[in-house]
Amino acid sequence: MKSINKIITILLCVAAIAGCKKSFLDRPSNSQISANTFYKTTSELRLATASLYAGSEWFQWNTQGYIPLGDVLAGSASFPYNGDLIQLFTRTITAQNGLVTNGWVGLYNVIAQCNGVINAIQTQADPSISSADKNAAIAETKFIRAVAYYHLAVYWGAVPIVEDNSKLIKDPLLPRNIVSDVYKFVTKDLTYAVQYLPKTDEKGRVTTWSAQGMLGKVYLTMAGLGKSGSRDQALLDSAKKYAGNVCKNSGLNLFPSYYDLFKVQNNDSPESLFALQWAGGVGYGIGNALQQYFAPDNIVTPQQQGGWEGIAPSYDLYRMYSAKDTVRRKATIVLTGDFYPELNQAGGGYTAKNTGLKKHIVGTEKDNNLPTMDSWSSPEHNAILRLADVYLVYAEAILGNDGTTSNGDALKYFNAVRARAGVDIVTAITPALLRTERRVELAFEGQYWIDLVRYSYYDPTNAVKFLNDQDATHGRISFTYDPKTKIAKRDTIAPPVTLPATIASFTLPIPSSELTTDPKLAQPPVPYY
Repeated sequence: MKSINKIITILLCVAAIAGCKKSFLDRPSNSQISANTFYKTTSELRLATASLYAGSEWFQWNTQGYIPLGDVLAGSASFPYNGDLIQLFTRTITAQNGLVTNGWVGLYNVIAQCNGVINAIQTQADPSISSADKNAAIAETKFIRAVAYYHLAVYWGAVPIVEDNSKLIKDPLLPRNIVSDVYKFVTKDLTYAVQYLPKTDEKGRVTTWSAQGMLGKVYLTMAGLGKSGSRDQALLDSAKKYAGNVCKNSGLNLFPSYYDLFKVQNNDSPESLFALQWAGGVGYGIGNALQQYFAPDNIVTPQQQGGWEGIAPSYDLYRMYSAKDTVRRKATIVLTGDFYPELNQAGGGYTAKNTGLKKHIVGTEKDNNLPTMDSWSSPEHNAILRLADVYLVYAEAILGNDGTTSNGDALKYFNAVRARAGVDIVTAITPALLRTERRVELAFEGQYWIDLVRYSYYDPTNAVKFLNDQDATHGRISFTYDPKTKIAKRDTIAPPVTLPATIASFTLPIPSSELTTDPKLAQPPVPYY
């Protein structure tokens, strides 16, 4: 059986996958696989769903949203020469911000493609295909659609729910839907995926464990929505149920080495529950360009053509790493003088000249033995959901509304994450400790802002204070590191003007281009159900 990555490579080359759209209201591209001539066999259903794991529909979100919105916005990094990134870092975000626009449009691109595949399977799939195979393909597609809507809800709150893009031809103007209904829609898609996805599949494809892990995370987020001061216990219990089932019954384990987890040769390890299935060497607009943008030095990129926006880790993030937490630190951010033998191998390795990003930096075409690799398409399969995340979701769901917990299950899975990193295990877990652990474990995986939004749902006062405290200690600014003294110093340059955080800071503005296209987006949101 062909791996999903090989299938995607073929699709990128020979199947016409929809390109990036100017607006989420646009119809799916007419160049996508035609339902009239496709969907005749189970294999063709699998080809259609494979195309949803990477390519042009994910390009905008992966390059413009994943790290900028997930980590720069949260104060984990900065880049002083990109106006849009500066807006994220300083909380001066306007509706014209290109990263915000591309993040929104990119997620709706994914949704449009998912809607097209679901509709085609339901209306055009050959009667000879079994119901089980059809349901599994729809479940796979609904999982991916749910992930996109989850991110829209976290970042923008109330957003339009679109299930059938073809209906937009007659009625292109849509209102936003209340955020609780967006989350409800996500849970419905994921519940379907839990039921109909298999327990195992070929490498890279999602399974019922992927859906259960994601559903646990969504319920954990929903538990605090509109519940200032506490979280809904029934939803916390649902989060425990699904995340706990993955922890205890999936048979999956953490990858032994945190450092090696992010190397290309370990793509789609059993720890990866959902990763984008990028192919190397496919060119601009359909590949993984994280390295192109964010590498600390162009010498570690293919043809030495990357590193345009070598983001600087913040002093605040650096301080989160304990003295023993060297493995995760070195796998995530580089300090001046750090040596990486796996990068720039032809030149004898890479020694960092400044602080910068390491995670997602996988090296040159020679480092990866991939002559066709180009700067726009790294072969890394970056994870959107992995098992360590679910372990920590489970621990947080158990902690719930308590100020501390020594629950055996919570400690078991929380400490499993710490033990792999080589740091001391703990005998009690607090909310602050959980936030720090998640920040360090999942840094530059697009998760930290999501965690802060979840915090803002049930404890808005302290969530706002948390953001403002970063500014009070100048933690959001960059830093220098002296490899001889091993001392890090916050940069003494005047920090950029940062607006004080308010509860409104946790919701991104709707892009102005979308408001122009659809004025109803400016109106109060309405129920979907």
